Amino acid sequence: MFMKYVAAGLAGSALFATVAFAQTPTTTSDSAKMAPAAASSSSLQGNWRTSKVVGLNVYNDSNESVGSISDLLTDKSGNIKAAVISVGGVLGVGAQLVAIPFDKIKFVNEPVAYTGTAGAGGSKPASSTTTTGAATGTTSAPATASKSYPDHAVYNATKDELKAMPEFKYPE
Repeated sequence: MFMKYVAAGLAGSALFATVAFAQTPTTTSDSAKMAPAAASSSSLQGNWRTSKVVGLNVYNDSNESVGSISDLLTDKSGNIKAAVISVGGVLGVGAQLVAIPFDKIKFVNEPVAYTGTAGAGGSKPASSTTTTGAATGTTSAPATASKSYPDHAVYNATKDELKAMPEFKYPE
């Protein structure tokens, strides 16, 4: 009985090996044609890693936090078409996903400035209202020139307007 299983295993391995050998290029010119061109790092300067864009906080034009980028949707050629924004909820629980056209979102490299006193712990206030720009009495983290991704995104809608939008559901 054991020999039947061994024979069947060897026959199956031989069958898979012939398929693998049939797909292996036989000449070096074939493999040279199939090798993808590598992009130099200098030609990719200024591009953003999507892993750094996902998770960015999203603010509206009134500098209120309205959510965060949860995902990016691309077409078949790899162009980003929409950003999925997580709105509301606490620590992701109860949050609603909304798809926003990617070209409607602005990205800002400077950190969001907030109003507060430096002696009060130096942390951001718990409220969702913040200010950006050069208003007097504001503090902000120093901008880093070497950062290769934006600090936050801006979309002109209130949190209530985003919650009223149709909920985005991933296709199954």
